[in-house]
Amino acid sequence: MPDAALPPLIPRAVLFGNPDRASPRLSPDGRRLAYLAPVDGVLNVWVGTPGGDDARPVTNDRDRGVRVYTWAHDNHHLLYLQDKGGDENWRLYKVDPSGGAVDDLTPFDNVQAQLVAHDKRHPHDVLVALNRDDERLHDVYHLDLRTNALTPVAKNPGDVVQWVADSNLVVRAAMATTADGGAVLRVRDDEAGAWRIAATWAPQDALASGPVGFTDDGQALFLTDSRDANATRLVRLTVATGGTDVVAEDPRYDLGGVVVHPDTREVQLVAFTRARQEWTVCDPALAEDVAAIHALNPGDFDIVDRTHADDHWIVAFTRDREPVAYYRYHRPTRRGEFLFYTRSDLAQYTLAPMEPIALAARDGLPLEGYLTLPPGLPPQRLPVVLNVHGGPWHRDVWGYDPEAQWFANRGYACLQVNFRGSTGYGKHFLNAGNREWGAKMHDDLVDAVQWAIARGIADPSRVAIYGGSYGGYAALVGATFTPDLFRCALAIVGPSNLITFINTIPPYWSTFLAMLKERVGDPETEAEFLRSRSPLTHVDRIRIPLLIAQGANDPRVKRAESEQIVAAMRTKNIPHRYLVFEDEGHGFAKPENRLRFYEAAEEFLAQHLGGRAETVGTA
Repeated sequence: MPDAALPPLIPRAVLFGNPDRASPRLSPDGRRLAYLAPVDGVLNVWVGTPGGDDARPVTNDRDRGVRVYTWAHDNHHLLYLQDKGGDENWRLYKVDPSGGAVDDLTPFDNVQAQLVAHDKRHPHDVLVALNRDDERLHDVYHLDLRTNALTPVAKNPGDVVQWVADSNLVVRAAMATTADGGAVLRVRDDEAGAWRIAATWAPQDALASGPVGFTDDGQALFLTDSRDANATRLVRLTVATGGTDVVAEDPRYDLGGVVVHPDTREVQLVAFTRARQEWTVCDPALAEDVAAIHALNPGDFDIVDRTHADDHWIVAFTRDREPVAYYRYHRPTRRGEFLFYTRSDLAQYTLAPMEPIALAARDGLPLEGYLTLPPGLPPQRLPVVLNVHGGPWHRDVWGYDPEAQWFANRGYACLQVNFRGSTGYGKHFLNAGNREWGAKMHDDLVDAVQWAIARGIADPSRVAIYGGSYGGYAALVGATFTPDLFRCALAIVGPSNLITFINTIPPYWSTFLAMLKERVGDPETEAEFLRSRSPLTHVDRIRIPLLIAQGANDPRVKRAESEQIVAAMRTKNIPHRYLVFEDEGHGFAKPENRLRFYEAAEEFLAQHLGGRAETVGTA
């Protein structure tokens, strides 16, 4: 490969180490700015004056780093979630940034906390869901931030997957699953009222539908809904009658985002993610704000925070050749102040454009995705990494992607395709993936590679398949079902046996079991079918180098999923590399583990595809 034509190597630590700063949030009164930044290599929450240089850390995590946090509406506390070793048993913590101690608000072993709701009109109150009484089910508790007392307020009858509170923090809606993989929405008029069914979704509509939130008066509830349409629409449901009115829709693309007024809770903006995210103004009062925001940065934006007075916002921008950029937007003057990039060191390196692509699958189904090419090289017979997204009920989007930039910088074309079963393209596209794991879903990936080969972009002898979670499963399928197409495969936390995968889902996923049986297969009645779609069954077909990485504490894809296929390869003397991270779960949260993985993956790809590597022989 002509390294001289490529720009300088971007260090892995710049791409995959801790960000400089991330996730800024304004205090409710707007006088303080919080953000995530490292302390001795571990992400913690810092707080300071907006625009000042007085920020200091207010949390003291020494292990996995804080990743999810928010200001409490009392304007005095920060709330954050943390687990242990990637087990996803999140605990909710409270800290006073003025110097108070950290309080563990849910000090229960093997219990997962979920933040349900908090509201500025009830500044000391928070609703939290806990699977404390039954590890399969989350009940709702009221949390008093003044005393840290927890009081149960809603009991899970056995099928609820999502609770929704109104503006008075009364739990008034519950999304529940049905035995056939569908869903129902239950509502009630007040805390003592009887539950009644407001909406029912068949299995083909359930995955992309559900509650968004109540209006301020509690008389209406916004829903995402694909009934009577292909793509998921935003509808307004009148609670008393159950009638619905369409607020926003697109014939092909699902609703991608909603911004509601913090006081009235009426819809102000909606987004549809086509090739890029596109916002539509529903509230004319925001039209000039949106125009002013567009003028700040040409990237795709999200409003991530608003003060109680709604006079200052935090706006995040993502672009393909730039790390995430944050601005503080002042509504009265419609001016924005740049805060920071998540990774300022990237400014000195050349990043690659991410181009939207479209192609047709072998059965004519239209597919979309993205192609990121190495800067400086002609797009001809390049080594290619097919980067498969997880989920699979998810999708790739346009914007800064550290893995796409890593591949391109090392000399590989990064090919990402939203195969059937991906979200965002309507229910017909989503449901086309039902029972197609390892079949038509994989055919779409193969067809994308053949598309790149036919256009002369890909060197057919140098194509790798790479991914995590479902993408890890796809990489294992590539190594076992279509080994002649790929030069090598890299699988991260990927299921190898669909029977054991489904039978060992976390207890709190029990309400999703019917959906998994509907969309993947039923281990009790379709064991042979699932075995035929499992890479473990076809280990003897592996003829390409394989790298597998696994978090030892992964609650979703258990360690055994990697162990059993590794054991089978060892028995058959099939060459492979296997990395286990003893202090990780479903993915790699700790920067030292991420860097160790990416170093090994980079060496592996350089060996088999011939691309560049920052260092070789040290992982």
